[in-house]
Amino acid sequence: MSGSSSQPLVELDEVHLKLASQAGPVNVLAGVSLSVAEGETVGVVGPSGSGKSSLLMVIGGLERASAGRVMVAGQDFGRLDEDSLARLRRESLGIVFQNFHLIPTMSALENVAVPLELAGRPDAFERAREELDAVGLAHRLDHRPGQLSGGEQQRVALARAFVIRPRLLLADEPTGNLDRATGQAVIELLFARHRELGTALILVTHDLDLAGRCSRVVRMQDGRLS
Repeated sequence: MSGSSSQPLVELDEVHLKLASQAGPVNVLAGVSLSVAEGETVGVVGPSGSGKSSLLMVIGGLERASAGRVMVAGQDFGRLDEDSLARLRRESLGIVFQNFHLIPTMSALENVAVPLELAGRPDAFERAREELDAVGLAHRLDHRPGQLSGGEQQRVALARAFVIRPRLLLADEPTGNLDRATGQAVIELLFARHRELGTALILVTHDLDLAGRCSRVVRMQDGRLS
């Protein structure tokens, strides 16, 4: 799955995304070009509705670009079927959402182990325990999401994203549902794990101070990067 070290980890070339709406087709992304290197951190800022989250969805293979080229980890998304995209996400991409997206009927340990189990890893639960310990939740292994605070749920989501040792982490407003102090603690963990594992990071946020912690900041406006 890996591309050569000289290639960008992420390369978008004139990417468009057109989605249906009640008012007719909407150009959510209108010719986005972006290159992200291995281990780089990129903050994406811009007003609501500018296309920031849609950009992450395209990079994560969760939305198909309407036009243009999407290359991630040496793979051309235009040439991959849904199974191949799912396999690439399982092996190379971690995703953290604002709303956590944990499975409510599973414990924290089970939630973190899911991507490793899907990959057929025999050490799935051992690795999940280690990752939960790394985010300070070794004492919450058997708790379900409903028994955890918002900050704890987001730490479980971080553990799940990092447990596969991804080459790229996509984070969509990871502190959006947290109070400032809790959000700050989550962000410290996010950047600490990025440094420890060498994971590239694309971070969507409304918080300019948070974006400024990244090595590069880009701004979206009306579906374009400026």
